[in-house]
Amino acid sequence: MAIEKLSDTTLRAIKAGATEYKGKQRLDDGGGLVLLLAVKGGGRAWRFNYTFAGKRKSISLGKYPDTTLATAREKAKAAREEISAKRDPSALRKEDIAKQKEQIAIEKREDSGLPTVDSFAHIAMEWFEGMKPAWSESHSSRTLAYLEKDLIPWIGRKPIADIEAPDLLECLRRVHQRGATEAANRLRAVNGQIWRYAIANGKAKRDIAADLIGALPKHVGKNFSHITDPKQLGQLLRDIDNYAGTPMVKVALSLLPLVFTRPAEFRCAKWRDIDLETREWRYIATKTKTDHIVPLSNQVATKLQGLQALTGHGEYVFGVRAGERPLSENTINAALKTLGYSSDIIQPHGFRHTAATMLAEMGWNTDAIDRQLAHKEQGVKGVYQKAQYLDERRKMMQAWADYADGLKSGAQVIPFRAA
Repeated sequence: MAIEKLSDTTLRAIKAGATEYKGKQRLDDGGGLVLLLAVKGGGRAWRFNYTFAGKRKSISLGKYPDTTLATAREKAKAAREEISAKRDPSALRKEDIAKQKEQIAIEKREDSGLPTVDSFAHIAMEWFEGMKPAWSESHSSRTLAYLEKDLIPWIGRKPIADIEAPDLLECLRRVHQRGATEAANRLRAVNGQIWRYAIANGKAKRDIAADLIGALPKHVGKNFSHITDPKQLGQLLRDIDNYAGTPMVKVALSLLPLVFTRPAEFRCAKWRDIDLETREWRYIATKTKTDHIVPLSNQVATKLQGLQALTGHGEYVFGVRAGERPLSENTINAALKTLGYSSDIIQPHGFRHTAATMLAEMGWNTDAIDRQLAHKEQGVKGVYQKAQYLDERRKMMQAWADYADGLKSGAQVIPFRAA
């Protein structure tokens, strides 16, 4: 039986508020287009019913009379065309709604001054927040500074998919031009991680940072500023004794030259790793990921025993905030500057160079010195030589502390030379 198509005359004849017409709650126009008279919340609504992939489905085409009969038929015709093209009108509708919501969200973010969700700034900060829990505090701070200072001000608001290699290279060159060659190369590697994150999340097609490999001059490492003049070292040790800052920082300043570990390992030292009875500090070296032992001289052990009253209740030897966090990496630098020793004279890492140079001149076994510095052995030697030189290192560390005391007293010191 053929369906009698609707007409505007028929539709106008239906009384306002009526939920039925000639005993029917839905009027069929054919081809899947129907007008529902009893719609929840009142009013009349167009629906298009169809079958896609063997499933019965329905989409709304608007309310009558805002959507006229002619308009409803046009929408139904367009839906049938989509079905013929193997596209589901319902799925397309959901995609359109999602895009509309996304556009509204983008406009709201723009109105509030925030970067859009596909911008470099948004994606880079999303990557940063995801990676941050696995990083050290210093690495997190350094990476955030790169993003906020060297990248986001220049390319932050651009969609990451629209950024080209020359745009990124310009950012890296700004860093290089201020003399930070190592930072510029490190920043290129950081961007590689950000772009790979964007690719994995469908925000970019390719890693443009990879195109910049070799585009910047390589960083040529240089030694940290250090002291090798015994008289100058003696003066520094005396100045540390006269330091007027906090007691904990004063102890840290006096201990670092005597143990000469890497500054990050030093400031993050934990009480649980220190045994004052055996006079040993044991931890995992950051560079080599191997067990490392620092024999504690009498002078170092005495200073640590005194420090226990201040920080022994916390996790860290040089702890702040009730021992919950270690001393910041800038504290010792700042303390040295307060004493008049700028970074071009001595840096915390430079104490390693000072000790290594002077101990070698004193005649100590260079293998023992390297082991005490927790250097990574290369080649066959690194694989097979497991010697700890521990007995020799105990003597060496005590001799070094005694030598430092002599320099500090201003005496004419003739260093003990190892046999």
